Amino acid sequence: MNKIRKGDEVIVLAGRDKGKRGVVTLRADEERLIVDGVNLVKKHAKPNPMKGINGGIIEKSMPIHQSNVAIFNKATGKADRVGIKLLADGKRVRVFKSSGDEIKVA
Repeated sequence: MNKIRKGDEVIVLAGRDKGKRGVVTLRADEERLIVDGVNLVKKHAKPNPMKGINGGIIEKSMPIHQSNVAIFNKATGKADRVGIKLLADGKRVRVFKSSGDEIKVA
């Protein structure tokens, strides 16, 4: 079970974007996430009229390793760790380690 999923609000813990908050838009692979407004780079794009792409310099979000982000707890206003709790009916849910509150699925 992935502790950080698509749609979670996260805060960056390390790197040049330390302290920034954003929403996970995509899991690039098992270890990397793409977060809105984080790890932005400028890419030079060639024009492709067949696909309707204009050429020029575009800003693009690049993947960031999941160890460099933590889930944002709105109740405390801080970063928090994620734990897994087993319910009585056998379902596994994600909870905040600090408070034990269940993480709502967005």
